[in-house]
Amino acid sequence: MAYEAKEIEKKWQEIWLKNGEFEPKDDYSLPKKYILSMFPYPSGKIHMGHVRNYTIGDAMARYYRNQGFNVLHPIGFDSFGMPAENAAIKHNIHPRVWTYENIDYMIKELDSLGLSFSKKRLLATSDPLYTKWEQEFFIKMYEKGLVYRKNAIVNWCEHDKTVLANEQVEDGKCWRCGHEVIQKNMPGYYLKITDYADELLNDLKKLEGKWPPQVITMQENWIGKSVGLEFFLKFDEESKNLLDGIPGFKVFTTRPDTIYGVSYTAVAPEHKVVEKLLNKNLLDEKTTKKIKSILKQSPRQRQESDKDGVFLNLYVIHPLTNEKIPVWLANFVLADYGDGAVMAVPAHDERDYEFASKFNLAIKQSIKPQNGKYDSSKAFIDDGILVNSDEFTGLKSKDAREKIIAKFENLGIGKKVENFKLRDWGVSRQRYWGAPIPMIHCKTCGLVPEALENLPVTLPEDIKITGEGNPLDKHPTWKRCSCPKCHKEAVRESDTLDTFFESSWYFARFASDEKTWQSSAFDEKSVNYWMNVDEYIGGIEHAILHLLYARFFQKALRDLGYLRDSEPFSNLLTQGMVLKDGAKMSKSKGNTVDPDEIIKKYGADTARMFILFAAPPAKELEWNDSAVEGAYKFLNRLYDRSINVYKTNDIPKINHASLNKEEKYARLKVYEALSRANEVYTKSFAFNTLIAASMEALNALNSQNNQDVLTEGFWIILNLLEPIVPHIANELSDELFNRKNFSKIEILDEVFVKDALNLAVTVNGKRRAEIEVDKNLSQDEIISLAKEKAAKWLENKTIIKEIYVKEKLVNLVIK
Repeated sequence: MAYEAKEIEKKWQEIWLKNGEFEPKDDYSLPKKYILSMFPYPSGKIHMGHVRNYTIGDAMARYYRNQGFNVLHPIGFDSFGMPAENAAIKHNIHPRVWTYENIDYMIKELDSLGLSFSKKRLLATSDPLYTKWEQEFFIKMYEKGLVYRKNAIVNWCEHDKTVLANEQVEDGKCWRCGHEVIQKNMPGYYLKITDYADELLNDLKKLEGKWPPQVITMQENWIGKSVGLEFFLKFDEESKNLLDGIPGFKVFTTRPDTIYGVSYTAVAPEHKVVEKLLNKNLLDEKTTKKIKSILKQSPRQRQESDKDGVFLNLYVIHPLTNEKIPVWLANFVLADYGDGAVMAVPAHDERDYEFASKFNLAIKQSIKPQNGKYDSSKAFIDDGILVNSDEFTGLKSKDAREKIIAKFENLGIGKKVENFKLRDWGVSRQRYWGAPIPMIHCKTCGLVPEALENLPVTLPEDIKITGEGNPLDKHPTWKRCSCPKCHKEAVRESDTLDTFFESSWYFARFASDEKTWQSSAFDEKSVNYWMNVDEYIGGIEHAILHLLYARFFQKALRDLGYLRDSEPFSNLLTQGMVLKDGAKMSKSKGNTVDPDEIIKKYGADTARMFILFAAPPAKELEWNDSAVEGAYKFLNRLYDRSINVYKTNDIPKINHASLNKEEKYARLKVYEALSRANEVYTKSFAFNTLIAASMEALNALNSQNNQDVLTEGFWIILNLLEPIVPHIANELSDELFNRKNFSKIEILDEVFVKDALNLAVTVNGKRRAEIEVDKNLSQDEIISLAKEKAAKWLENKTIIKEIYVKEKLVNLVIK
């Protein structure tokens, strides 16, 4: 019979669904594995990146089920977001309709791959029941002080008409639509992720060896902890009077050892001092125009452009020398780092040097190299010996830093502080298709959370999306409500939550028993059993965005009493991109491959085998049509060869010693593949090596006439291949073994014991030949055979010494 992939795959997908074979068991005494792939956005069709991600996760889930584990392997959809609104405008369709039609279609596509997802725990983040508990978390965070509202300069995408978090701005552009991001002052809600900065940083140590090191490094750099001196710079009397009594501003430096080299200070364009000068019209027209042009640039654009700025005609007093220091506005100073002001030491900072050189500002040396000469043509940025630094002159930089901080603290004019690059997470988005922020604006009570019993706050269905502004803000009735505290008329918040809010806790929702979802966010017994996620699979592009937010959420929900653990993902596997013709697959490049077409032509098992065989998961995968064809041919050979296997419910018992050389070799290749499986699934994830070993095993069995050896070989090979090509493996196993072979198989040591030895034969230390000998031969017999093999090198020579290194070589010394 020919291998009919289409019929086989349809048959087994129906059987699995009918029997509910992929649902996790309620028996919490069993060893567990929680295997999770990052869930998709319901864009309408899956792509090869999805196929790779979910096939990797599915292979792990199936393997652990066969090993006797209770496995949770769920799927859902990250279903809120801007693309649904864009589709609503383009196709004149409601975002909810577009989203859920796409979900239905993508579920069918995922099912066609034979992915062993739980059906009962399927969810979409736009489901009202999901929104209900998410809004409760928001309110609890607000009550705990982890949520606050403020006016701030934000990243604004003019195209999508929404705010973006810093992490969502890539090269100055919107991560979603690619349009330029501008700066805008707006009110919004923020999560105090900075309250967890230290814990987020320190807990990365727990993930070493379990997460890719580059992901850990990226998070360390993003959190960006630095220790230094914070102090106050006072304005001189004239400047203070000009600014209506503003006394000065704070600065932070990690290099207090350079304090005597300060020759100017610089503030960000958004600094309150600049705002005061502009509001009072204290600057000339040219200066004002330049400041406003800098303000229009995003922080990233400023960092990437040439150093620029203006003198503000203000002076501060150096806290140790009492010198007057000029105050400049500089485009390289970030408003959200420290207090948006820096002390500038051009002699010892490249950025400060470049600015000072451009504007002819003083450059004061306060550090000299420990070895070598000071070069005044560039900034000396390393540690060294202090010079021109009063009582600290002669100290090493490291010692001076501590002593100078101590002096500031003793004088009460500064202190040692820790600073982080990490900023609080702005979660307000000005769009319709998102979870409404459950807050109410009351003229009497101010900002008030919605009452928990009124959750979820759902979206109105009668909406018109034009792409201009926030549709919720324009709705005639939805915003009208009563205050939960005083019951007077009030206005509902029209901002919706950033979609990363939804994806920051979905893994814990999956881990909770779905029977309790109506009554609680999490079922404690279930979530404590399943969490943490044992293997989390997804793209490295989520290293900062999703993975950092999810770690923060886990800790925040732990402190709110919802969850127990501090980290959500025990192990992380980041899979590489799928390429074609050397470039990432994309519609714009015209190099996409439709998974549906591959499945129609070859079957899901072929697609799965190719995707796991072509490259290790962490590496980029280059699409190769001939390799797809090769995977299909292998499955045909597997199917054809199975005709000579006999039916049995038990693995054959074989007397290994009675087998001939070819039979022993065939068993050896089969058991080599079996021994590789554990290492692949628990450490390397190099599925390509396991598939290659299985192919070698099948090749060794091809010439096999011993039906016991052949049947045992298929019993094991089908077990190994079931996680990779489950349809054909289940079909053949059901026919031959009643699927009794899908459980843990013992590795037999006897198979790896060699009857024959391969020994090198050397003459005067030079390799001349090789012999294969029975391991039971005596030393004299082995040396005799070696002499025969090396006869031509021994002619007319006298053997003066015969050396046998057991199981390795025979060396004949001649003269």
